[in-house]
Amino acid sequence: MMATSFPTARLTVGQMRRSAGRLTAAGVAILISTAFVTVTLLAGGVIQGTTHDMVAAEYAEADVVVSIADENAFTADQIDAIAAVDGVATVQPLTGWFGDLRNGGKGGYQTFAPAPEDPRLSPLELTDGAWPATDDEVALTADLAERLEVGLGDTVTVKRTLYPEGWADSQAEDPAAELGDPEEITETLTVAGLAADPYGAYAVYGGAAVVPADTLSAWNAADPYPNTVSDLLLALDSPLDGGSIPAPLAESLSSAAGGADGGVTVDTTENVAAAKTAEQTGGQDLMFLVFVMTFAAIALLIAAMVITNTFQVLIAQRTRTLALLRCIGAGTGQLYRSVLLEAAVLGVLASVAGILVGGVLAQVALTVAPSFDLGVPLPTTITPTWQSVVLPLAVGTGVTVLAALAPARSATRVAPLAALRPSDAPSLRARSGRTRLVISLICLIGGFAALGGGVYLGMNGSTEVGLTAAVGGGSLAFFGVVLSAVLWLPRVAAVLGGLVARTGPAARLAVANTLRNPRRTAATSTALFIGVTLVTMMSTGAASARMSADSLLDEQYPYDVAVSASSPEYVEDLRSAVADTSGIASTTLVTNATVTLGDVEDSSVIAAEPAELVNVVNVPEQAGRLTEGSILLTQATADEMSLGAGDPVTVSGADGSVDLAVVITTTDALNRMITTADLARAGVPTDDTFADIWAHISGAEATTVLADVQDAVAQVDGSAYVMGPAAQAAQFRQVVDVILGIVVGLLAVAVVIALIGVTNTLSLSVIERTRESATLRAIGLSKEQLRGMLAVEGVLIAGVGAILGIVLGLVFGWAGAATVLSAMGDVRYAVPWAELGMVLAIALVAGLLASVLPARAAARTSPVAALGVE
Repeated sequence: MMATSFPTARLTVGQMRRSAGRLTAAGVAILISTAFVTVTLLAGGVIQGTTHDMVAAEYAEADVVVSIADENAFTADQIDAIAAVDGVATVQPLTGWFGDLRNGGKGGYQTFAPAPEDPRLSPLELTDGAWPATDDEVALTADLAERLEVGLGDTVTVKRTLYPEGWADSQAEDPAAELGDPEEITETLTVAGLAADPYGAYAVYGGAAVVPADTLSAWNAADPYPNTVSDLLLALDSPLDGGSIPAPLAESLSSAAGGADGGVTVDTTENVAAAKTAEQTGGQDLMFLVFVMTFAAIALLIAAMVITNTFQVLIAQRTRTLALLRCIGAGTGQLYRSVLLEAAVLGVLASVAGILVGGVLAQVALTVAPSFDLGVPLPTTITPTWQSVVLPLAVGTGVTVLAALAPARSATRVAPLAALRPSDAPSLRARSGRTRLVISLICLIGGFAALGGGVYLGMNGSTEVGLTAAVGGGSLAFFGVVLSAVLWLPRVAAVLGGLVARTGPAARLAVANTLRNPRRTAATSTALFIGVTLVTMMSTGAASARMSADSLLDEQYPYDVAVSASSPEYVEDLRSAVADTSGIASTTLVTNATVTLGDVEDSSVIAAEPAELVNVVNVPEQAGRLTEGSILLTQATADEMSLGAGDPVTVSGADGSVDLAVVITTTDALNRMITTADLARAGVPTDDTFADIWAHISGAEATTVLADVQDAVAQVDGSAYVMGPAAQAAQFRQVVDVILGIVVGLLAVAVVIALIGVTNTLSLSVIERTRESATLRAIGLSKEQLRGMLAVEGVLIAGVGAILGIVLGLVFGWAGAATVLSAMGDVRYAVPWAELGMVLAIALVAGLLASVLPARAAARTSPVAALGVE
């Protein structure tokens, strides 16, 4: 008996010292897996925060947002009453103004924003100078200042129109005849400051000019058609406790603004921003669902499988040693506890190291990221959460211990003398093989059924439930595939091995080895199969997400640039100026008119030439649906009018009417669109219409072209308002690119995990067969043939694992894309051919290296010496 007060602990320490090399291999797999999970969770926080900040940039860092229904607007008295509420430090209306801002011949119609009383209430960040404090000062965003070619201390001019009093309330057809002509004035402003727009809040306008809030209010008040205020940003005296508004404060703010009966709502900025983010992503927080929750769940699952596989091989290698300890007096319980304690110690140490490595890698990524000009601000330091520490530690330790349960139980159940005898190769006809087959079939059938159900639910609007079912079902099915691998994978390898078996005796031996010990073959191939499935799944999902995101952005921003003239007489000149701008590929006129649509009077429609429209918009297949005799309606508009596809609807103008057939479009910007010929047939006088110019950008950067268009428009008589949806779309695409870049980084880690797994199992397999290799050498197999046999076996097993992983990864990737991305709209399914080719090549090289390097050591050992090894 082992006379010691802590026999299990001493036995564990001794075993770990004796197996330091093998434990290091297992520890590396655990370390990389937990680092992978840690980086995933930390990256998820960065992704979610960056996406949230970009979509909700206009709310800046306000504590509270007070809103009023769209048909209403806050009055000055209401704003003052809210500012007087105890606890409110600053109130800033969310508003703007548009005016003609120029420096000589450069500039044009531009958006103006109020200077913040509190920096927390502006999405802009002052980078130089000061915010404007008087009526004759202005601050410019960097891109606007560059376009105007001005700096601090330079002057710019702004043109405003002063309308006679009563203009907005006049019922006269010609208010000028009754009240007098409006007066145009030009004011000179000095550039007092320069600001950055880190989250692109004003990207669609090509930047912003900032003037004092009182100045902006005065300009709006003098405009007969002012921008109304429906949102107020509030900075509080102290931060919100727990992220929620105290009930007394919320009640006071609501009462001061007129109460809920007046359509007033009071909410935290976080909640309002989250709602807006959901609007931009089809009602779902897409980035969180796709790139955080799903990826983290799959990462945890795959990491668990890699750890399990590696540790099972390690424990199986020590069965004879454990049996020998039984012979010298160790009890079964003592050995059982020793194995589990060893697993726990290894799991804790490797997991802690993995968490630290993951944190360091994430921090290095954030440190290096600014040098790549990603276009979006990222945090400078990582923000660890309890999930990013506890989950990797729990998974690394827990899974390692669980992986040791079955091998430890098997070792303690075998009689000592029987365990010391060589064991026969496992048989697929054994009872355990039939049991494994039944269990794996149950997992496969149930898993794929749940996966299919999750996809169905996700595609029909139940994204959260569908995602849960799909992840659970996919995990169960994947477990079934891995569990049953020992039953079918060696045979698949043998079938494929028939292609190389005729090349010589070494190749035939390699093929025979895959069948002779199916457990070893399955264990070796599964390590790479798991990693390749992960890489393929995420590559496929990421590529599908990119294509689907592009499609969504094209739907939301179907035209790249839009120009609205202040008067119809300037439209043709403006179109010529836009068309001549470098980077503009095509233009078209989109006429806005007021008609009677069906039974609804004063309805708005837009009209365009179909042939031109197809060349301008980013959704030509949608524009192609517009033909003479038809009208494009979104499904929501058609439902409101109780119309369906193909139903007739009458469009009536002052001098006629035309019957048109309804065609459903998924693009909001094309809603209520008809052809110009049909508009003329409807009898709409040209005096009742005005036209915008839509333009398409090709082969140039959107922000650059937008600035050039604004400069070109500035040279035309009369003012015009320029919008560049392409600039905002490009910024969203850049966010997607950043996210995919993070995914690629995570996939690189996944590849390393797979390589570690296959190297571990193949190396241990070669060590296990030292005597076998020596016997082959003794009967005439040369060193080159021995190395060739092991190389063919390694490449064959790795190739089978990689091919099967690619197939399963494609299925899982498409299923995940269908489940989650359906919330965006139409899902585009991609096959990342380049990535798949690279994965396959790396897998084959990994199999070659993992087998050849240990084989060199086996070949260097003399047959007599190797046969003498226990």
